[in-house]
Order: sequence, then structure tokens, then C-alpha cells
Amino acid sequence: MIGEHVLAGYAHDAGGREALDLARAIVALTGGRLTVAHVHPPDRPAAAGEARTLLDQAAAHLDDQPAEYVAHEGRSVGRGLTTLASRIGADLIAVGSPEGGARGRISVGATADHLLHSATEAVMLAPFGYTPPPGLHRITVMYVRRPQADEAVLHAAEAAEKLGVPLRLVTLALGDAPKGPLYDDLALAIRLASDAAKLPPEALTAELAEGDDVADALGAIDWPEGELLVCASSEDAGVHRVFLGEVALKVLRAAPCPVTVLPRGYY
Repeated sequence: MIGEHVLAGYAHDAGGREALDLARAIVALTGGRLTVAHVHPPDRPAAAGEARTLLDQAAAHLDDQPAEYVAHEGRSVGRGLTTLASRIGADLIAVGSPEGGARGRISVGATADHLLHSATEAVMLAPFGYTPPPGLHRITVMYVRRPQADEAVLHAAEAAEKLGVPLRLVTLALGDAPKGPLYDDLALAIRLASDAAKLPPEALTAELAEGDDVADALGAIDWPEGELLVCASSEDAGVHRVFLGEVALKVLRAAPCPVTVLPRGYY
């Protein structure tokens, strides 16, 4: 299950602290390992020392949370996190949103943009102002009928079973798009999830999110505290890489909860 080894990208700002809080919440659920990294530039002599100081601050924020702390050299933070994740065997990279965005929504800065278009591990983003709830309430998968989304359903169903939480499958119905085929797609996704995990019937639901655009559609369905949204990468992604398509990027920006994006061919 994803989250066996979480890499949190830390910077000395609100987004960095929220990435730590999100990563800590995930390892509390999975019982996994946590590594905290600050990526510093290679061409500044004082940068390594500053990175270690920042990691001390991260350790103080996490208090007694067991974790490893790594100062990693890299010319960009996104590339540095991807390289480090591969090196240490992390299966999930957690980052926060830059300051200045809408509270409760994800903003995509330079680091997240790099990860969402080239990471080889799953990427999880925290909304701006994120505070971890007491526990995980439900996992939601954004579903459209294609192999990558089918993989996301299988993975999420297994995670929901292991964590003892419900699973919801959501398909967007934008504008005047015919709804019949979308309901057929959701019925297929329900069968996939049922075959993948032993979830009680009441713990497996599906619904259309209807609206004129993505933000309207997501606003029309409920998002209780403790929700986690899972998205698949685009069919344009390279194998074992994350690549977020245009619609999925709109979903990510409109979602009022943390979002995980899976690499193509995660299984």
C-alpha cells in the first residue's frame, strides 16, 4: 500500500509545515517510514549548513515523530526530491502549497509543477492552510474509463480495505454531456473495486459530480473532513511517471482536501 515510505519536502514556510503535517498523518495511518528533506542549491557554500538548520526546525515541528532528515543537493527542488525518493525507496512525495493561495485549496508552485509532470513516485499535495483531521474519513477516486483510472480504483480499494474506510468513486458530468455512458462507467468501476477488495456494500459508493465546469461539479458533492482524493496520471504520462492532464489539474486546484496523484502503471 502506498505510504510505506513517505518523503516530505520541507521549506521554511507554511507550505513546508503543512507538508510535514500531511506526511505525519499518512505514516500514522500506514505505519510507514518518514523521511524529511530540504533540497539546497549546489553552488552556494553556506547552503548545506542552512539546510541542516532548517531540518532542525522541521524536527522541532514534528516533535517526537520518528523520522530521518536529509539535506539533499539539487539544482531544482522538484528534481531533487524525485532523485532522492528513488535513491531511498520512498513511494510517496508529500509537498505543501505556496503561501498566498486560497485557503483550503491546492496551489501549484514550481516544485509541485515539476513533480506533477515527471515524478516517478506518487505525489501528494496539501491544501494551503491544511490542518490534519483526527483521522481518515473516506477515500475518493476521480474516475474516467481508461486503464490508468482503473489502476487507481484497484489501488484505492485495497487501501480502503486495509485502512477500514469507505471508498467513493466520482465521475465528472460537465455541461450537457450524456449521463448514461457515465453511469455505465461508474458501474464498471464499482465492479473493479468489488473484485479488488472486500469492502462492505455500504462502504462502496459512486456518484456523478455535475456542473458547468470542474469547480462547479466538485462543489456540488460533499467533502467531509478527513477526505483524501486520488487521481490517475494522464495517458500521456510515461510508464511509471506522473503526468497530470488539463482536467485533472483543474480537479486538483478545486479539491478541498489533500490529493494524491499516482504514476502511470503504478501496479
